[in-house]
Amino acid sequence: MSKRISLREFQENLVRRLSEARTGERRGLLGLQAGNENWLIDLTETGEILPPPPLSPVPLTRPWYRGLANVRGTLFGVVDLSSFHQGPAVVAAGQARLLLIGVRHGVHSALLVSRATGLRSQEDFEIDSGPGDERPWVKARLRDLQNRLWLRLDVPTLLAHPGFLDAGID
Repeated sequence: MSKRISLREFQENLVRRLSEARTGERRGLLGLQAGNENWLIDLTETGEILPPPPLSPVPLTRPWYRGLANVRGTLFGVVDLSSFHQGPAVVAAGQARLLLIGVRHGVHSALLVSRATGLRSQEDFEIDSGPGDERPWVKARLRDLQNRLWLRLDVPTLLAHPGFLDAGID
């Protein structure tokens, strides 16, 4: 009899954990470091995260446009997120990661970041009381429990911004 109760408790616990996992995915955030800045991206706005493949440079482009990456036969334009914000260039090796962000929005674009710092929960952050950020793709400025500043990235706004789309040198 006690085994049946344990099985029932196990099943109830499993159902509860699966339910929590589903709701956590909707509120889940991916933490990234790009140069000296910490970024948060809603998991629903992200695609695949992978080590950077070889990049093919494209002539006559801005320094933050790192080139094209072939990911399973599909070409992605790669933007160095740190350089795009006038930070240090990301070295495409070691802990660096390529985040495919545009597929959901019909754009084959990827961000090159220094490293992925893991999954975060919205509850781990508080709104930063400092001055706002002038970049339109920054949804919010947040502080974690260690008082580190995190910037919440609005992917559709970034992908539609003329400054992001204009990678060519005049």
